[in-house]
Amino acid sequence: MPTDVVSAAAPAPIAPAHPWRIGLIGFGCVGQGLYDILQQHPASGFVISRIVVKSPRKARPLPAERFEFDADALLADDSLDVLVEVIDDADAAFILVAAALRRGRRVVTANKAMLARHLPALIELQRARGGTLLYEAAVGGSIPVIRTLDAYFGTEPLRRLTGILNGSSNYVLTRMGEDGTDYGPALAQAQQLGFAETDPGLDMGAFDPRSKAVLLAAHAYGLFLAPEQILNVGIESITATDIAFAASQGQKIKVVAGLQRLPDGRVTALVTPQLVGPGSPLFGVDEEFNGVVIEADFAGEQFLRGRGAGGHPTGSAVLADLAALRQGFAYHYAKTTDPPMPPTWKSKSTCAPMSPASLIYSISARCRKKQMRTVTLSVT
Repeated sequence: MPTDVVSAAAPAPIAPAHPWRIGLIGFGCVGQGLYDILQQHPASGFVISRIVVKSPRKARPLPAERFEFDADALLADDSLDVLVEVIDDADAAFILVAAALRRGRRVVTANKAMLARHLPALIELQRARGGTLLYEAAVGGSIPVIRTLDAYFGTEPLRRLTGILNGSSNYVLTRMGEDGTDYGPALAQAQQLGFAETDPGLDMGAFDPRSKAVLLAAHAYGLFLAPEQILNVGIESITATDIAFAASQGQKIKVVAGLQRLPDGRVTALVTPQLVGPGSPLFGVDEEFNGVVIEADFAGEQFLRGRGAGGHPTGSAVLADLAALRQGFAYHYAKTTDPPMPPTWKSKSTCAPMSPASLIYSISARCRKKQMRTVTLSVT
């Protein structure tokens, strides 16, 4: 007997009856990306009610009356449901975020440098005052790695976590490999296309992914590290000859953040250029994309990949945090001590001083004065 098949279009999303009002602090790449997303997606249930910026003279794509300059007034506005901080000043960001959490507010931030310095204090403020802080956009752009670690792997031990966490340096290395150019011309092209900053030091020197590795260590292993405890080596000295040698071995050079648990319970942490072979999921992470490989004791290997930079990808991560806040989500920090202990150079660290033998970076690199040796480690 014939069966009639009835097809129907998926129902359009329905915005909540009372959209959440956002107080936005900062209107650079990420702030504009979030604004644009909400304009294109009016059913999201969020509206940007107030925007605070620093300079009244800077040209912006919205009418001047949309902007204000007193962040304290925004923090005091109890009609706002959530505050979003997306400025590029780590010190100012901490002052603003801490003040909001002291008032018990909901906050979303994308400032990885600020979080890497002050995460234990911000966790304590949340617990003491009842506020909530989410920061998915601070690590992997559009990749939901922090929530995956906190919600899905919150109690499962992890063997290793490796990731490409900086789209700018990854783009430069991709161009060097595909075009056969040296570092300088590849960087200039990245800057021209907007994939690298005018001052590229944070990205090319691996300081940006180092801050992200601090956050990953907190959620993956419950460790609060000072950024200086993580070895970082940039790509400024890598040449076309290095890239060609890697290719001759069927490998690519990638800046990889590596965290690994050792048999004695300590965790190694480093961010360096490494040889990545085709057996690794990171081998195919090129251009401005990011990727993270999570290796858990019981779940095995998980791989997350997505755009790691740009207004829309990072803005989408901010929007995801906003939606999570509306659902009542908060990070649990299940693997951390209570209260979380900030990093200190005087106490015994659980972070091992050097990288594990299973990670191989076989390009000669000068480390800090106390570690002037060649790191010889491969991601296979």
